[in-house]
Amino acid sequence: MARKITIEPVTRVEGHGKVTIRLDDSGRVTQSRFHIVEFRGFERFVQGRPYWEAPVLVQRLCGICPVSHHLAAAKAMDVIVGVGPDGLPPTAEKMRRLMHYGQMLQSHALHFFHLCSPDFLLGMDADPAVRNVIGIIGLDKDLAVQAVLLRKFGQEVILATSGKKIHGTGAIPGGINKNLSPEERDVLLKGPDPLNVDRMIDWSLAAVELFKDYQKKNKDLVDGFAAFPSHHLSLVRKDGALDFYHGVLRAVDADGHKVLDDVDYKDYLDHIGEEIRSWSYMKFPYIRSLGKTNGWYRVGPLARLNTCDYIPSPLAQKEFEVYKAYTAGKPNNMSLHTHWARLIELLHSAEVIKELLLDKDLQGQKLVKKGKKAREGVGLVEAPRGTLFHHYQVNDNDQITMANLIVSTTNNNEPMNRAVHWVAEKVLAGNPEITEGMLNRVEVAIRAYDPCLSCATHAVGRMPLEVTLLDGDDNVLQRKVR
Repeated sequence: MARKITIEPVTRVEGHGKVTIRLDDSGRVTQSRFHIVEFRGFERFVQGRPYWEAPVLVQRLCGICPVSHHLAAAKAMDVIVGVGPDGLPPTAEKMRRLMHYGQMLQSHALHFFHLCSPDFLLGMDADPAVRNVIGIIGLDKDLAVQAVLLRKFGQEVILATSGKKIHGTGAIPGGINKNLSPEERDVLLKGPDPLNVDRMIDWSLAAVELFKDYQKKNKDLVDGFAAFPSHHLSLVRKDGALDFYHGVLRAVDADGHKVLDDVDYKDYLDHIGEEIRSWSYMKFPYIRSLGKTNGWYRVGPLARLNTCDYIPSPLAQKEFEVYKAYTAGKPNNMSLHTHWARLIELLHSAEVIKELLLDKDLQGQKLVKKGKKAREGVGLVEAPRGTLFHHYQVNDNDQITMANLIVSTTNNNEPMNRAVHWVAEKVLAGNPEITEGMLNRVEVAIRAYDPCLSCATHAVGRMPLEVTLLDGDDNVLQRKVR
């Protein structure tokens, strides 16, 4: 009997979506889809607004990664006001970087410890009443406290650089609206234990070791789960280093050969296209030269560590060398290794925060620069979830007339769908009953990408998880709600 399985919404992600899986009479998977089902659309909302409002407006897309949208829009507006991505005063650029690396620290800590670690530390088949952050507290209180304080420290960095922990106003077209006072610096640099940067570095390093230890004990699961070859895309610094704030676009294939060879991101439309499919409000980006069928790619921590040549901080570079050696230098295509990459980036973020706090440029007085105004600007950053594109056009009245946003989760749309299909074929196919563990494995595959569905479409949705099993005529055979 043909069946249809629906998971709505997917849990422990930012935003709301659903999964549908269809099985034929013999239990084989005939279709699997990850749907984004509701829509608002900030690309239309900002039209008609003054360009200088964009960095504040667009960050309302999300309460988890507002800094990423804030900075991507600000970088685009830097071009509009005639400064460009390389023309900011040193104080402005370094303040923005500090803000951004604080964002990476808090978001990576939130995602791994609060959303994903329950699946690893408590088990994918654990009771969902326990398989959550409360269960982590019961399992290891010290680890749970570290997770909370890692995120808190990142938010304190954001507060000091943008004025608010969420939806701050630090970046403005052409620069920044404040520097970092010595008092603010000292609180972050050498505040009372454990809320200081050295403790964050120690805890970040311990988090990497935690995952490495888990991977060694569960090698078959971690290496094999939803593993498939793909292209990988990210910004890299012009010398090939990992850089979350600025760089050139690089893409490699599953064997490590360059597909996009360090191109200027202002020309992204020459290289990246977006396909529309009727069953989702989220688009499907692809590399134009490879076409819609073969040109899809991954972004995010896994992709960034596959595209960069090295990490410019000593402890993270050492871990990066171990990480790369695991695949003999080739790109890593194992979905759950995204968490390994994410924790290496957590460590790198803590190291960079310390480096920036020691930089006297943060106390500089020149905060803004302006030049000859332009009508169009593109800004890219590496958000926690991956490459984030912001593109705007303005008219003679300084009003935004066009906005195009390709967010990280949109870039990962096809890989997430393929991960769902992998689980459907390997776990669900041929099983007559829906089990909690089976459904959670579908979500584990999606959660590896740290999707922010509200960023992708600015969606709002229902909170209960409803799973429905239908026959070939769409008659309800079984329904579970939690």
